[in-house]
Amino acid sequence: MIPFSILDLSPVAMGSNAAQSLRNTLDLARHAESWGFRRYWLAEHHSMPGIASAATSVVICHVASGTSTIRVGAGGIMLPNHSPLVIAEQFGTLESLFPGRIDLGLGRAPGSDQLTARALRRNLASDPDQFPQDVLELMSYFAPPAADQRVMAIPGAGLKVPLWILGSSLFGAQVAAALGLPFAFASHFAPAMMMQALEIYRARFQPSEQLDRPYVMLGFNVFAAESDAHARFLATSMQQAFVNLRSGRPMQLPPPREGYDAELPPAARAMLADVLTCSAVGARETVRHALIAFIERTRADELMITSQIFDHALRLRSYEIAAELRDSLP
Repeated sequence: MIPFSILDLSPVAMGSNAAQSLRNTLDLARHAESWGFRRYWLAEHHSMPGIASAATSVVICHVASGTSTIRVGAGGIMLPNHSPLVIAEQFGTLESLFPGRIDLGLGRAPGSDQLTARALRRNLASDPDQFPQDVLELMSYFAPPAADQRVMAIPGAGLKVPLWILGSSLFGAQVAAALGLPFAFASHFAPAMMMQALEIYRARFQPSEQLDRPYVMLGFNVFAAESDAHARFLATSMQQAFVNLRSGRPMQLPPPREGYDAELPPAARAMLADVLTCSAVGARETVRHALIAFIERTRADELMITSQIFDHALRLRSYEIAAELRDSLP
């Protein structure tokens, strides 16, 4: 049975606020634990009105402290925004508080626009092409300290926090393969290079102390409801948010809109059809067939399900249906 996990962007619904979003996040995590999801990941995004997980390590602590068995992690931390030592200390602290339950996914994108990236870092001197070296530095802080080592992550040194490389292009696949780390691809919003990235990762993978064979987790959108029509209606919230984001107008997650697709100009409709290729939208059997086809095509080792639905109760139901379907997949 392929494991299912959750990527939660802690969506801030229109008319709501971050406090309610974070309460919803913990509620979803508790349900996810009872439904048998393997991991619960939160992502670093900044200056986004519709995403409440900017302080990612803090939200991970919030979720881990309110659950007991599900793995909780970052999907991901955008490493160019931080010094590797700070991240080692944060996740060393999390691993010390919740031993054996913390994952650390790493990406090289800023998770924001350039103006926000400058506000985060005070300057843009950090080079995203230095990402592999930053990952190696971070790994060194989790290793047992050497006798003459002067800079140490405490907590962090000697702790086995599993690292993942995230990507939406071929670069992350190459880094993950060279370092022998598991690879998570952002196919839920950037599927264009997915198959090529998987081929590169699997062909070039070098075994490491953490992992002896390639392991791939793929992002996948699920909008599951009691009918195909209702699921398509629920999916319009994410569609609106995505069109607005691509138009430079990030916003809170809007309520669903009847007939939204018909209102879109052809270019926007084509963009959505392209970026949301890795999605299942519909009733139980529709979603089941889409999941089977995706797993057979990609040979994914694990799916990271995301479900940007405006109404929290309906969002819970979509994940519940996904969990029920997981148990019936061939």
